[in-house]
Amino acid sequence: MGAQKSIHAGKAKIDVNVDFTHKICASMMLPSLRNAGSPLSLVIGRYCHFSLCIKHPNLFGGSEKLDVSWDKGLYDSNILVAYRRPRPQWVAQQCFVMQHSLSPEIGVHGIPVDNFSRSGSGGVNLSRFSVGLDLNEPASSKWSSTTSVKFENVRLLSDDGRSITRDLDGFPVTCSGNAHDSMVVLKQESQYAKANEHSFSRFTMQIEQGIPVLSKWLIFNRFKFVASKGIKLGPAFLLTSLTGGSIVGDMAPYQAFAIGGLGSVRGYGEGAVGSGRSCLVANTEVTLPLSKMLEGSVFLDCGTDLGSGRLVPGNPAMRQGKPGSGVGFGYGLRFKSPLGHFQVDYAINAFQQKTLYFGVTNLAS
Repeated sequence: MGAQKSIHAGKAKIDVNVDFTHKICASMMLPSLRNAGSPLSLVIGRYCHFSLCIKHPNLFGGSEKLDVSWDKGLYDSNILVAYRRPRPQWVAQQCFVMQHSLSPEIGVHGIPVDNFSRSGSGGVNLSRFSVGLDLNEPASSKWSSTTSVKFENVRLLSDDGRSITRDLDGFPVTCSGNAHDSMVVLKQESQYAKANEHSFSRFTMQIEQGIPVLSKWLIFNRFKFVASKGIKLGPAFLLTSLTGGSIVGDMAPYQAFAIGGLGSVRGYGEGAVGSGRSCLVANTEVTLPLSKMLEGSVFLDCGTDLGSGRLVPGNPAMRQGKPGSGVGFGYGLRFKSPLGHFQVDYAINAFQQKTLYFGVTNLAS
């Protein structure tokens, strides 16, 4: 459900958008085949999502734009303030950004259960505050580029909101060993995209560099790439993607690459495959239209931390018994309607544990 309202303030018009979306994002652990007649054993998540967005298109009378958004879930929240000044189209567009987010840190500190098909809370939550400048370079026909410089302050919290310096096993959760980490991050993101009626190609590269403004601030280099290719094969569509990354230098556990879950290796909980300084994840999916609004799919996912889990401070992956590599395969349905997008995936991991992912997004009134 959503509501939009335009408010006139002097010569300017302020757009207010409130969206109260009821999302169902469930992950159900199915019983083994020998107990196929028994009911489903677990339903994980059902939550409501509230979104508030305020836009001012002419803040100081010179077409300056101000966007303020607030997203609130049951366990997470995100506040974003963005201010843009008009500039000629042939020069980089500037945007001042301030953001604060709070979310459970499941990917690295979550505890795998039920043969790694789910990840439970590890009692660690990530609070991140950042402020800085985004520069969007003028896009060519196929390439686009964004550069940002931001100050970030990261604080780890317990489930009851207290600052913590160690996890449940007594290992540090920050790089500095204090209650928070501070850093200045220079980030460069480039994207190449090409598409026609029969196929598309996309490549994205992100490079982050921690700048040593002060001696206690983090110094690191982190890169990540995503390469994807889609090809139409008659009525079917084949989609393949390869994701990889690595980090060198100073590192806190929350900066590790988490492998496993929806969008990574299905059949596993979030981060249940592993968490390392490096990662490599491959996904292949074939979709076939069953009707105008319904598609069927089969998929195969695999991922590995390339043996780098032991290089993460405190080695959380080894302490939680994560395998470091995993394969998941299965099938699913995609349903698109004016009310929203529905997705169901049934996946099996290497431990023969069955998992059903059910998601509903963009639900309208």
